[in-house]
Amino acid sequence: MQHVIGTLAIGMLAALVAAAAVVGWRHFHPAEADEEEGGEEVAEYMSMMIALLYALLLGLALVSVWELRSDAETHTSTEAGALHQMTVLAEGLPPAQKVRIEAVAERYAAHVVQGEWPRLNDRGPLAEPGWSLVRQLRAVSAAPPKATPSQEVTALELLGQLSALDDARRGREAVSQETLSPILWAGIFVGAVLSVGMLFFFGIGRSPGQLMMAMGMVVLTVFLGLLIHYLSTPFGEVMGVSPDPFTRYFPTAAA
Repeated sequence: MQHVIGTLAIGMLAALVAAAAVVGWRHFHPAEADEEEGGEEVAEYMSMMIALLYALLLGLALVSVWELRSDAETHTSTEAGALHQMTVLAEGLPPAQKVRIEAVAERYAAHVVQGEWPRLNDRGPLAEPGWSLVRQLRAVSAAPPKATPSQEVTALELLGQLSALDDARRGREAVSQETLSPILWAGIFVGAVLSVGMLFFFGIGRSPGQLMMAMGMVVLTVFLGLLIHYLSTPFGEVMGVSPDPFTRYFPTAAA
């Protein structure tokens, strides 16, 4: 927050210095009529530059939040797929061990869907019960005593899938704690005020067509701001990633 305030303060200071310089120059060098017309052209050019820079800022923000959501979707799919693959590989182990692996996997999926997903937007670390279930999965996936060569290979493959699950889980935790930079948010807000304010400052809206264009730009600006806000919460309710990969493989997890 201090960085945002500092950035805005520097920007305001630079704006005040520029405004003071312009006012001082105009005071000692009054403009003539032809200079006023040229000044309007310069002002229009400046408004176009502000709109262009704001469009670049919006593009940067959209790319950032979209990558954040894409990472969240990838980690979720990888985690659920690895958990399901463990239950498939368990077919090559003794029946009792197979049942234990399936039971722990079902509990893990239920915990992720019902216990962790509603609290992912709190941006805190994942709770201990989930990590405890990961350790239980590791314990029940070990090769059984007097294992056959094929069962030893299966146990190694199980540990490989468990490693992929653990990495994806940590990635999901990291993504849930990330968000769009407050400095970018400040730039988006200031840019929106400047872009929309410039429209009305230069008299846009004197005709119905111009008024409709101005209203359309305001609507588009608000829409893009809300879109960035929704995408910046990768596990949110509006456009966030859902736990569907877990419920697809483990339907009972949604109960």
